[in-house]
Amino acid sequence: MTYATDRLYEEIAYVAYHFHWSHEEILDLEHRDRRAYADRIASLVTRANAGAEA
Repeated sequence: MTYATDRLYEEIAYVAYHFHWSHEEILDLEHRDRRAYADRIASLVTRANAGAEA
């Protein structure tokens, strides 16, 4: 099973934007780890946005 290329690019861009990691550093991560970082970033962004609206 292969991971959708568009989804991979989204994860790379998302993690790179928020953590300022290089393309190579992000691609060196296992899929599970990269997905976990993207999920954690999303959680932090959601929390920060909720706090800004309060």
